Amino acid sequence: MKQIPLAITPASAPTFDAFLPGANAAALAHLRALQPGAAPVYVWGPSGAGKTHLLRALADAWQREGRQVGWFDPAAPAPWPADEPWDLVVLDDCDRFDAARQHAAFALFVHAQSAGIAVAAAGRLPPVDLPLRDDLRTRLGWGHVFAIEPLPEEPARAVLRREADRRGVVLSDDVLDYLLTRFRRDLKHLMALLDRLDGFALAEQRALTVPLLKRMLAEDAGETATR
Repeated sequence: MKQIPLAITPASAPTFDAFLPGANAAALAHLRALQPGAAPVYVWGPSGAGKTHLLRALADAWQREGRQVGWFDPAAPAPWPADEPWDLVVLDDCDRFDAARQHAAFALFVHAQSAGIAVAAAGRLPPVDLPLRDDLRTRLGWGHVFAIEPLPEEPARAVLRREADRRGVVLSDDVLDYLLTRFRRDLKHLMALLDRLDGFALAEQRALTVPLLKRMLAEDAGETATR
């Protein structure tokens, strides 16, 4: 009988200290120093580069200081309240906003600018290339814009090993090599894979090894094929 894994290890907090900057030191420094009333800031880059981590770290830092943060993304039902006493408005995954959410985001932006509320946003594309209405796309590009670059192999390896250490599990070099050479270097995807492997190893009562990883992937593929 397999052991059912329990979620006893909480997810790591998306803090600034937990973000390895790599080539993104300027964006990290800017967000750390952001103050109420500052010019808008927009970060862009491929999926898994760390955009949402940075925005969540910013929101967490402001909330810890007692400030009010409004978080809006494609999952948030529109319309969005534009008259709340926010200190910071966060718009995540802007490139995925539908027409209703674009309208809501534009209204939020207008209110924020008139009320001195800071705005931080993120998307996969630079502002000029966003598939959004012109007035919203223009406002997203008004302030500071930073391209977020994915981590190269060694920093990505360090992030995975640090997360494994936090969980109290041993992540060997051969498992790390397998993960980093056979999967895209997308930290969101790699962290989800590590989480899945950790749970699978616990259920199987086995150490995290390449053979175990291969068996997990084979079982996942088999389950997908039978759906």
